[in-house]
Amino acid sequence: MSAFHDLKLKALDGQELPLAPFKGKVVLVVNVASKCGLTPQYAALENLYQQYKDQGFTVLGLPCNQFAGQEPGTEKDIQEFCSLNYGVSFPLGSKLDVNGPERHQLYRLLAGEGAEFPGDITWNFEKFLLGKDGRVLARFSPRTAPDDPAVVQAIEKALS
Repeated sequence: MSAFHDLKLKALDGQELPLAPFKGKVVLVVNVASKCGLTPQYAALENLYQQYKDQGFTVLGLPCNQFAGQEPGTEKDIQEFCSLNYGVSFPLGSKLDVNGPERHQLYRLLAGEGAEFPGDITWNFEKFLLGKDGRVLARFSPRTAPDDPAVVQAIEKALS
């Protein structure tokens, strides 16, 4: 298994969220926030998930409050917001840090020293596309919409 698949996160409901079940799937990892100008991207992320989930694709949303305090709510608040406003059904982890000394191990793997696409996360909704083997295939800017042709093409290529 890859280092990605070895990790265990915590889901919004407090349950363990192991990444091992994502082995063999294409995963789009996104740091998300409820009070950001980019928050409407949740709708496109959910559409992508619905469109490709039966082909072995998933979105993994990871709330982060490091950018202008735009994810201030509790895990319960976040879950309710995502369900009520965007019908989110893809997996959501609990809040974590993507930058700085408390950077979560997952983000050390995705963007840390020695990563395929290193460098600090610039804002909410930065996206990492991982292949079925857990390797990072692409990194997309927060401003790149989830349904941007470059993202969709990368997902389709990874699924083929």
